[in-house]
Amino acid sequence: MTFYEVLDQVVALLQRQGRVSYRALKRQFALDDEYVEDLKAELIEAKQLARDEEGKVLVWTGASPVQSSEFQVPSSHASNRQLETRHVPPFSQDSGLSTQHLSAERRQLTVMFCDLVGSTALSAQLDPEELREVVRAYQATCTGVIRRYDGHIAQHLGDGLLVYFGYPAAHEDDAQRAVRAGLEIVGAIRGQGSGAGGRKERQPIGTGVSQSWQVRIGIHTGLVVVGEIGGSDKREVLALGETPNVAARLQTLAAPDTVVMSGATYGLVSGLFECQDRGPQELKGVSTPLPLYRVVGESAAQSRFEAAVHKGLTPLVGRAEELALLQRRWEQAKAGDGQVVLLSGEPGIGKSRLLQELKDQLERAGVTRIEFRCSPYHQHSALYPIIDHLQRLLQFAREDPPAVKLEKLQHTLSHYHFPQADTFPLLAALLSLPYPEGMPPITLSPQKQKQKMQEALVAWIVEEADKAAVYCA
Repeated sequence: MTFYEVLDQVVALLQRQGRVSYRALKRQFALDDEYVEDLKAELIEAKQLARDEEGKVLVWTGASPVQSSEFQVPSSHASNRQLETRHVPPFSQDSGLSTQHLSAERRQLTVMFCDLVGSTALSAQLDPEELREVVRAYQATCTGVIRRYDGHIAQHLGDGLLVYFGYPAAHEDDAQRAVRAGLEIVGAIRGQGSGAGGRKERQPIGTGVSQSWQVRIGIHTGLVVVGEIGGSDKREVLALGETPNVAARLQTLAAPDTVVMSGATYGLVSGLFECQDRGPQELKGVSTPLPLYRVVGESAAQSRFEAAVHKGLTPLVGRAEELALLQRRWEQAKAGDGQVVLLSGEPGIGKSRLLQELKDQLERAGVTRIEFRCSPYHQHSALYPIIDHLQRLLQFAREDPPAVKLEKLQHTLSHYHFPQADTFPLLAALLSLPYPEGMPPITLSPQKQKQKMQEALVAWIVEEADKAAVYCA
């Protein structure tokens, strides 16, 4: 079969099943990894009919067959159960249109409402074609960020976006994903993402219209019922309840180029972001004032556990033997016998707490610690844990210009013996910094550059280990 014949069969299979693993596709169609990657590019990026879930499953996001349903609202005693539906065929059997059983579900959702500031004034200033170009570029920028955090755009409301985090795919950190996406959207529209440094006069990505662009974002978390609504000519899957309305109201209280969130969302992300408490706010249609927080930026904490560490932890109880084992392995490493320990177990049994106790003990002893952290938000960056460690080691600040970051990198490397002539520009490239001025150009092939960079990173750790035992986590 040709590529497009296989593609058509995959689309039909995916539309029927809703979710298909890549392993199943390989077995069903005898595909190799490269062929699967080509199918993903066509379905996810080109046709936008599906999305990737954790690199393992392909999830259908395209249109469903025409269908209808009638809701049976349960009593308050059954409010936490899934809402039942009864199928009602909207067409006769000879209409040729298939129908499908639908259901609505009750779940907690974090809703983000994003709006382009001053769109009414823009529509008066710009030709309709220019306005369309602006709105499309703004939507494309927002969509790229939202997809990176696995959000779902439920509606395009003119120049506004209604976004769900927690539907159709739920994550334990949906509130955090929404806030991070909001901050990144503000940065991208403001121009920070492309190095514009927050200038107010800029051009939206992909447009030639010179104007000042700003957005307002409101975020709220709460219970909703998600299901299909609408008539036979137009049907949509939307979340109903107070939560989307509150998110839209909060957005109106945000200053241009800012993100605000409710107290409900703040309670889920407290410690992970720097916030300003704006006190209780009256919202139209809401009976009681709601606490409002303006998100200033990300905090130094990388996880909810790390945020809890800064507030103070309770004493470790019942892990004396496990802690003693880690301490024995560390003593062996200090004696020159390197050790590797894999700490595994079910979520919530205290792995991070145990490791934190060891880290505290080693820190009091003045040990060199090198810590690498993976992130679900950077799955497509293989070296992100190393980049994150270097940024923390070099004490890069969010507001540091590239020249200052280059100076910090050069100053740190000057205290070591391992760097070679091309180490500085290679590490600058790894950290997405401009090529250092005055340095001779690197003429190596990309593969050779990667190899040299890896050798430099290994040499860095080895030199640290020559000075004293190094603890890597």
